[in-house]
Amino acid sequence: MSVAPKSAAAKAAAPAVPFPPDPSVFSSHCPTQKVLERIADKWATILVYALSDRTMRFSELRRRVDGVSQKMLTQTLRNLERDGLVDRRVYAVVPPRVEYRLTPLGKTLLGPLRAVCHWAEKHLPEVEAAQLRYAERRAAEDE
Repeated sequence: MSVAPKSAAAKAAAPAVPFPPDPSVFSSHCPTQKVLERIADKWATILVYALSDRTMRFSELRRRVDGVSQKMLTQTLRNLERDGLVDRRVYAVVPPRVEYRLTPLGKTLLGPLRAVCHWAEKHLPEVEAAQLRYAERRAAEDE
């Protein structure tokens, strides 16, 4: 019995490293670090949070997320889609219509990301004050 070779897409989708029996974010060889790299990315966090309310078109996301370039928005959405966090739906109409929404897996991130976003908004003054104290302390040390 012969086995058909894997397509290029199937090879690309296959994990490069077998899933470790005991994943640990502290191990440099563990793929969980790649997952953390993705979800801890500023734009990924903001886009997942933006999609928490509803399905959105590319142009809506661009307007809602101030400061993101078209290139970065496209790249981040592709990465989130590849990782199974965002679903991209293309409608065969003219002009083309593309919508993005969170997948069930993406929705599992909402609790932790909401908490982080709310923490950042609530504690911004304290963080800025600490940054100012640090800068002043460093300036005094350099004198």
